[in-house]
Amino acid sequence: MTGRLQGKVALISGAGRGQGRSHAVRFAQEGADIIAFDICAPITTAPYDMATSSDLKETARLVEAAGGRVVWSEADVRDLRQVTDLVERGVSEFGRLDVVCANAAYTCFVENTWSITEDQWDELIDVNLSGVWKTVKAAVPAMIAAGNGGSIAITSSSAGTKGMINLGHYSTAKHGLVGLMRTLANELAEHRIRVNTIHPTGVDTKLLDNDHIKSFLAANPSWGDNMQNALPVELLEPVDISNAILFLASDEGRYVTGVPFAVDAGFAIR
Repeated sequence: MTGRLQGKVALISGAGRGQGRSHAVRFAQEGADIIAFDICAPITTAPYDMATSSDLKETARLVEAAGGRVVWSEADVRDLRQVTDLVERGVSEFGRLDVVCANAAYTCFVENTWSITEDQWDELIDVNLSGVWKTVKAAVPAMIAAGNGGSIAITSSSAGTKGMINLGHYSTAKHGLVGLMRTLANELAEHRIRVNTIHPTGVDTKLLDNDHIKSFLAANPSWGDNMQNALPVELLEPVDISNAILFLASDEGRYVTGVPFAVDAGFAIR
């Protein structure tokens, strides 16, 4: 099947690399035009580098190579004005907005929940939870105004399905997204806008492939027991998540809403 998003427009946060880039390219392959953004700057308490301007430009190039048009900007999910300005520019260019992928996030291991500093807590919650709300807040009025229905996919995590040690702030944010999703699914149903969360297990991106994560796992080898999948696969590929969101955004998922959608190789059943 091809052209499942033909004529539709998708907004994607955290599009500079990893899952966000994969979503942008995969949707363009299926006919969508893309509104893409990423912070392209350091986050103070993030223990690894964020995507760069060059990364985001490469995403834009790949979208165009896949046949899609793209409006992109360096924007911070914590800054509602920046996100709203980009949405307005994208809708002015493309005439509509149908799909939102609230994907931007980062993670950080800590000793335990009570040792998290205020800065670590506040900044991660601002990006991973409040940033999703701001993305949705900026996007929903345009989706309602277009009158075409649509799909909002919020990237949670396997850490949004159970309490995970050494990730208290991250797990809290990812659980919070489920409550946000369920509320939005009820509020937006009358507009035929469907809202779901995606719960990946580990995915082969820079969120996991960085020195901070590698050092922590080397120092705490038993921690890996928390990340065992039922299927014999260690990490998923970004496109595995993209394909799940594509299903939800397409007509195939037209009656799926309010669902925590696990794409986790059986992680949640272990």
